[in-house]
Amino acid sequence: MNERLAPGLHIVATPIGNLGDLTPRAAETMRRADLILAEDTRITATLLRHIGAKVPMLRYDDHSSEKERERIVARLGAEAIALVSDAGTPLISDPGYKLVRAARAAGHLVHTLPGPSAAIAALTLAVLPTVRFLFAGFLPAKAKARADAIDEIAAIAATLILYETGPRLAAMLSALAHRLGDREAAVVREISKIHEECVTGTLSDLAERYADAPPKGEIVVVVGPTARPSAATEEEIDSALSDALTRVTLSRAAAEVAEMLGIPRKRAYARALELCK
Repeated sequence: MNERLAPGLHIVATPIGNLGDLTPRAAETMRRADLILAEDTRITATLLRHIGAKVPMLRYDDHSSEKERERIVARLGAEAIALVSDAGTPLISDPGYKLVRAARAAGHLVHTLPGPSAAIAALTLAVLPTVRFLFAGFLPAKAKARADAIDEIAAIAATLILYETGPRLAAMLSALAHRLGDREAAVVREISKIHEECVTGTLSDLAERYADAPPKGEIVVVVGPTARPSAATEEEIDSALSDALTRVTLSRAAAEVAEMLGIPRKRAYARALELCK
């Protein structure tokens, strides 16, 4: 297929480990783009060699200036430009938000090509509730700022997904255990690579495990939701069901609410039927 891509910005998700995870559409878009914006051109060059593509590249990251961004946006009216990150989906704890915003503001088309995401992949491995989850990215490195950030998300009734580096992992897990309580959690790393690993346990157990042996590779920490202090009230069940029924089918709404509130699915389903009468 040699037809040119439509001008505009193409957000392309790239593999987080196994190069075989690149979608055919992503590969074709990268081959046909006029320019590829890469967080690290050396890493993206490896991917281009894998798909047999020779496309001009330009480094674009958090340190790119406003003038550089303006020059890129000016080209979008006539050129198809692909935005990639080193691994995973651009903008998710990666550069790109300001560029996409500027492209939209200038009236250019923006296309997204969904694909690998470390956050979602880790969630599927962690064996923790998936009905509601919050992606919190990287916590601050300094203890006080990290504690404040944890306090902001402590009461959220959802599974938490965070990114971290090996050297900071144990301190982060200890801080989470201290401020959230000893919740169930998982440390997931090297996703889709040969040494893929998912270690589960309580936050304190995991902090102890990694205290003297910081792991290598890209790391995702998944933390289970806070335990409900008491049984759900009828008002809470009705409110949750009413919200869910505006989004999904009756059966799916009952399943979601049952998992979220810790009640039998039959009870949630029966109440949903009553609310729909």
